[in-house]
Amino acid sequence: MGNGVKEGQVDFKQQDVEPVTSTYLPSEGNQEKKKVLNSLMSGALAGAVAKTAVAPLDRTKIMFQVSSKRFSAKEAYRLIYRTYLNEGFWSLWRGNSATMVRVIPYAAIQFCAHEEYKQLLGSYYGFQGKYSNIVHVFIRISREEGLKTLYRGFTPTILGVIPYAGLSFFTYETLKKLHADHSGKLQPSPPERLLFGACAGLIGQSASYPLDVVRRRMQTAGVMGHTYSSILLTMQEIIREEGLIRGLYKGLSMNWVKGPIAVGISFTTFDLTQILLRKLQHSTNVER
Repeated sequence: MGNGVKEGQVDFKQQDVEPVTSTYLPSEGNQEKKKVLNSLMSGALAGAVAKTAVAPLDRTKIMFQVSSKRFSAKEAYRLIYRTYLNEGFWSLWRGNSATMVRVIPYAAIQFCAHEEYKQLLGSYYGFQGKYSNIVHVFIRISREEGLKTLYRGFTPTILGVIPYAGLSFFTYETLKKLHADHSGKLQPSPPERLLFGACAGLIGQSASYPLDVVRRRMQTAGVMGHTYSSILLTMQEIIREEGLIRGLYKGLSMNWVKGPIAVGISFTTFDLTQILLRKLQHSTNVER
């Protein structure tokens, strides 16, 4: 009899505890999943919009970076104008589809990682004419130059991303915090976000620009008829042939135009998309 009562009490306690754990944990997990998904979607859209907006300027800058031609704003303008006259308006966006294949997952992961790390650490803490589409690029390069060629310039890319991404996010978040401290507003306006993003892009891209030039040279070595075996040797050859400033900082003035625009659009698009998605989720939860 005594054993029967004890067993009944144990069964009652187990039934009383189980519903609490099953209703609480999934809710917290779903909220975290939605947050990560929002960051991924917002980051992907931010990267796509920003890169598409400055694609003509980016394409022009790259064409100077991979050649030994001397850069000037006048020559860059002439190149854009000649391309427009000879090949049409949309030719200025040639290769943008390949850029989207790279930028969309990269931006999604970058912004999502930033949001997660920010939560943990705090706010302070195409080449023309030769290829028809991105699939053709992969197939042709793999056949002609080997799979290893697809990763040429990978090291300077990684080395360049560290100062660029670090300084960009740090500058943007710092400016937002300083704005909140001095103005008393929790969130800056869209024009202020654009301005903060522009400053972040200017600082980040200027710091990592020489490695960007080296990366472009190594990536297009086969196309341009050069052979670059390492970052240092590539830098030495560029400096020897074109000089320190004219070689490693070729096209930087154009980057000062397109970089702030791109980063400003990117950060602003991300923040506004995040706000919009949160409002939509909140209204959906209220209706339920």
